[in-house]
Amino acid sequence: MRKRPLRAVMPALAVTALFLAAGCSADPGTHSSSGAERARNADSSAAATADAGRPLAVAAAPEAAATSTAVARPGAAGGKARKTALKVSSYDSRTRRAVISPVSKGTSSQPQSQTPSPSAASTAKPHGTAVGDVIASAPAPGAPDGLLAKVTKVIGESGDGTEVQTAPTTLDTLLGDDDAKGSVPVDPSSFDVERLLPDVKVSWAKTGDIHSGPEGTKVPLGSLRIDVGAKVGTAEGAPASATASVSGFVQVAPEVDFSYGGDAADSGPGAAYLGVSGDWTSQWAVKGRAAASAQPVRLPFAKLHADPVLQVGPIPVVVNLDLTCYFQISADGSVTVDIEQDLKGDFKAGGTFGQAKGWSPVNESHMSSTPVRTSLTTAGSVKASLGAEATVGLYGTVGVTADLAPYLRGEAAGSVDATSATGSTAKTGVDATGSWAVYGGVDLTGTLRIQLSIFGTPVLEHSIPLGTLHREWKLADGKV
Repeated sequence: MRKRPLRAVMPALAVTALFLAAGCSADPGTHSSSGAERARNADSSAAATADAGRPLAVAAAPEAAATSTAVARPGAAGGKARKTALKVSSYDSRTRRAVISPVSKGTSSQPQSQTPSPSAASTAKPHGTAVGDVIASAPAPGAPDGLLAKVTKVIGESGDGTEVQTAPTTLDTLLGDDDAKGSVPVDPSSFDVERLLPDVKVSWAKTGDIHSGPEGTKVPLGSLRIDVGAKVGTAEGAPASATASVSGFVQVAPEVDFSYGGDAADSGPGAAYLGVSGDWTSQWAVKGRAAASAQPVRLPFAKLHADPVLQVGPIPVVVNLDLTCYFQISADGSVTVDIEQDLKGDFKAGGTFGQAKGWSPVNESHMSSTPVRTSLTTAGSVKASLGAEATVGLYGTVGVTADLAPYLRGEAAGSVDATSATGSTAKTGVDATGSWAVYGGVDLTGTLRIQLSIFGTPVLEHSIPLGTLHREWKLADGKV
């Protein structure tokens, strides 16, 4: 997954790091007495005892910039993740060096520095940062996909803060034997959209009666809609009047699904899950004579990216979500069509881990078709999909790729002009010689990738196919 700089389109998120160190103050600007520190430590111990056995809450991180942070020090007494007031000021992905600094009161937690400043060795006491500390940060300068790392060396002090050397680590070093489970909707306004075709329009709606997009476009709360219209290649030898085109929209309300089940034996998690799900609506039309091709022709029209931050207890878990919306057409080049299709439903795709079976795929989709108009002339076949490929990962590592492709398929022998609709009031009109049939369907495919070991589970030896979920239903057919 390529790195991206922080964007204004994303809501302001807390740039948090997880730190736990002896004597680390909740407010770096206040010097507390040792008695006050002991009182705070006693309160933390009591809170930890009270929370023992309770699942960690999973929710969207607050939009307002926050100053709370925490650290886990695995293997140390009281080493569970705790909040503190430190932040990742900058990170260099090439050297894996980070600069850690206190969050100042009344200032934004989004620093301007983009890379760590060189610093000479210093004997000054670091700001509660020590070797063995585990860092988890929301998107920060130099780490647009968030940061999950372990401190391997404290280099010294600079004007920006404490410079440290880091190494990759896994989520189990933070979550330990805790449990967490939840699904969090992705704010539609947080997506960065790359339009791949000229005639692409994006709309979304969120709480607070906030709407973006062409005037008059109605979008349900929490949904993102992409409209498109494009020309496609016509069949060789087809008359100019047989130009082909596709048009329609896809509307999705994506959610990130996350769960973790700790193992008291400290041998990694006993269970884990990462996936993407949501409601789906699409409507599209294909007109004209599409070119014949040995393989389906895919026409991507928009790429979308978001980095939603899940607040798992005190831990900011950064999810990287990519969506590529596309049309796909296959035809034999002989049939001229006028096809319209509406679909509504939901989907779920991801990977689940259990100690007995290891990683296994999850793929579900439930779709229903609304009235369809279909016109096919001459013998031939055509299949059109309006789909989306979703990729979901953690802290910049790809974990699951899922391709959801609802489709409409028509085939005719002879000359057919058929109008079909689904439902109890369905009517069919035919002016044909021969036979014809129209089908709706959905394909869901994908892959579990080796990077899912970021949970602390055994490394996959190779990528695992999600398998193919294939459903097809007949919309109408006839013979004359």
